[in-house]
Amino acid sequence: MKNAIILHGGPSKEEYYDPKAPSSSNSHWIPWLQGQLLKHNIPTATPEVPNSYDRNWNVWNREVERFDIGPETILIGHSTGAGFFVKYFSIHKDLTVNKVILVAPWIDPDKEFTKNFFDDFEIDPDLPKRTNGIVIFHSDNDQDSVHKSVDIIRKKIKDVEYKEFHNYGHFCYGDLKSNTFPELLKITLI
Repeated sequence: MKNAIILHGGPSKEEYYDPKAPSSSNSHWIPWLQGQLLKHNIPTATPEVPNSYDRNWNVWNREVERFDIGPETILIGHSTGAGFFVKYFSIHKDLTVNKVILVAPWIDPDKEFTKNFFDDFEIDPDLPKRTNGIVIFHSDNDQDSVHKSVDIIRKKIKDVEYKEFHNYGHFCYGDLKSNTFPELLKITLI
């Protein structure tokens, strides 16, 4: 049975603790996409990573592995969540999934974090062979570290579908001015 996992990005510590901000798994377009996939009979999990601003690999890994990941699974990651799936899928070479969608993927190309989330792995260039497709969503006005991340991923993994958007920023509510993301839903359902 087809299922999906949508993994949020890594907020700043201030955003994480802001009492006016929704939790990361309930922000931007994530709840809307989850609802749309459920309406298409695709059970969809949106894990909430505790202290996600800290980017502790073991914590992120534990939260994601609570859910079934198999040949029918669609993995959708935003920012750090997209980078997480690149690493996770690279180190689990026996894993096959339906599709991987990377929205504004970030893999810390400038090594901003001392406990670097992405230090101990090599991107597997054969990732597409274990999927029905990998798609990158990228905006021309996203932050430099995301542009660098996208370049690195596209150089390492040759058979990815690339979707570039104009003025979508980091694909957050403030950039999209909406909590819907129909372009993402369309690609997810194909």
